[in-house]
Amino acid sequence: MGTPKKLLARLISVKQPPVVLILAIAAPLLLCMAFGQKPFREYPGVEYENFPRPSDWQVPGEWTFARLMYPSSRRIYDRPRDNWLFGGSNWTIDYPRSDRHLSEAVRRLTRIQTRSIEQPVNLDDGDDVYNWPWLYGVEVGHWDLTDAQAAKMRDFLLRGGFFMCDDFHGTEEWEIFIESMSRVFPDRPIVDIDNADAIFHTIFDLDDRYQVPGEQFVYTHRVWEKDGFEAHWRGIYDDKGRLMVAICHDMDLGDSWEHADNPLYPEKYSALGIRIGINYITYAMTH
Repeated sequence: MGTPKKLLARLISVKQPPVVLILAIAAPLLLCMAFGQKPFREYPGVEYENFPRPSDWQVPGEWTFARLMYPSSRRIYDRPRDNWLFGGSNWTIDYPRSDRHLSEAVRRLTRIQTRSIEQPVNLDDGDDVYNWPWLYGVEVGHWDLTDAQAAKMRDFLLRGGFFMCDDFHGTEEWEIFIESMSRVFPDRPIVDIDNADAIFHTIFDLDDRYQVPGEQFVYTHRVWEKDGFEAHWRGIYDDKGRLMVAICHDMDLGDSWEHADNPLYPEKYSALGIRIGINYITYAMTH
């Protein structure tokens, strides 16, 4: 069909249609151009700044790693209170190394045309979130969504969006997660995902899952953090039985992607973490 600009030029060039017709056609096209996807943007992360971009970073793809930006809770905050709108806060943990490693894995292990770089997504940016059907949130045991952001998230999910959240541990971080998630869905239960669910069998069969630790395992040799001794695979379903929210509690899949090339981090954790990510992405694009 071509881009809106090319389509508009073609319509204008055909037999010189009346000005009124041109304006009638041009108006919605220009609106689409004005309110389409936000361009690629980068922010300083807690762990990385000026991380090198892949050589093909400007090439578009049919799937992009979309990372949720969010304000941080005041209940747990062990970093300087930077403005979350400008990076350097909890939503930037593992960013962008984790995102780009998983994107590369999706390219190598599937036929999904994948963009090589991530996209930070702010729920307050108009309708932009609807352009990114798979959304990832890290350290959601630190988030604090506003009522408006929770409403936008709810609408995004009910329209067919998918949200995967990860890297939060123990009782207190679960409580903080629930404070915001209960504003997103006050009337929908969080349930354990059954091993037979399609999300564990889209590309890889993942019946035999185990707890995936963060990089801290390299130093502590401990799989768990805080009082999160066992991994929990939970979710929220819509009325048709589609999983909308995949909750990875008491594990750190983001670190398993980030440190996939770290010889000190055990390969078996990155292997499982990448398989989980690919299954979740494929599920989101097919259900």
